[in-house]
Amino acid sequence: MNYKLLKQLCETPSVAGRETRIRNFIHENVKNYFDEIEIDPLGSLICKINSTKKNKKKILLLCHMDEIGFLVSHINNKGFVFVDPVGGFDPRNLFSRRVLICTDKEDIKAVMNPQGKPVHTQSPADRKKIPEPNEFFIDTGLGDKAKDKINIGDFVVMDEPFLEMQEKVVSKALDNRIACWIGMEIGRYLFEKKIKLDNDLIIVFTTQEEVGLRGAKTASFNIMPDIAIGVDTTLACDTPGVPEQDWITQHKKGFGLHIKDSSFISDDDLVRQFVELAESNKIPYQRTILSRGGQDGAAGQQAGSGAKALAIVVGTRYIHTVTEMIDKKDLENALNILKKYLESMG
Repeated sequence: MNYKLLKQLCETPSVAGRETRIRNFIHENVKNYFDEIEIDPLGSLICKINSTKKNKKKILLLCHMDEIGFLVSHINNKGFVFVDPVGGFDPRNLFSRRVLICTDKEDIKAVMNPQGKPVHTQSPADRKKIPEPNEFFIDTGLGDKAKDKINIGDFVVMDEPFLEMQEKVVSKALDNRIACWIGMEIGRYLFEKKIKLDNDLIIVFTTQEEVGLRGAKTASFNIMPDIAIGVDTTLACDTPGVPEQDWITQHKKGFGLHIKDSSFISDDDLVRQFVELAESNKIPYQRTILSRGGQDGAAGQQAGSGAKALAIVVGTRYIHTVTEMIDKKDLENALNILKKYLESMG
């Protein structure tokens, strides 16, 4: 398994609406695998393998490129930087973080902390308060020179390294660079094995999923798929303090066959097809339902007159933090089921 590629994907900073860096990286690495590649007006990378067969279908895989982060919203006279969130954060995970401010000219390492008193001078009431994301600020160490280097609208990501453990992978941005990795690996697999498909395959590396599936919506209306598959993370809450009925997925139980979330309900026939494939090929899987949240498969499902849709997901612990964790086997199983599905479709 090419974890070096996954590391490069996770450590390439690109938040929603600022996906140029990750798009350029993906484009450079997949340009030989596809018949056509284009960039649409919202910045999504659309990669096509065209079939010469008649009566073919359009199969769409949607893999969003963006990670959660911030945009710079204000710099005060002392050079302290204030930010606006891009995507959903739990403020409890923002205390004392190292961050990277990404500008057109350079990337600036800095630290993020909440406004207010330090622990030594806090009252008991102060210690119980959890600030909102807009109550945090960034200290670059540049003082009033920060205004010369940083502009409103520059983007900010967490600055934490990728960590490969024996059975796990830990990183920021596994949501959703694992899908980018899967999309790239599928392209490479079909190219190197010289597999000819009976249907058109379109893999779209989408923009702005974390702020409303925006790139997937426009790309899906462009493509008008017959079958749309969102590839994404989902929650794995099989950790202390969470009731079993709220685990969503468990590590080591296989890829997630995503049945429902607040954005869509998967196609029942498509679910059955994936179940048969998984069981006949002995690929472990688990059915998943998420009460809130959404993913790009919903945009593909609702494009034009509609498409059959589901999502293939990988259970991720500590999601939307710098310690997002996946199980290597679960990731491998997600890749394998999609390979088997595409091969089964001819």
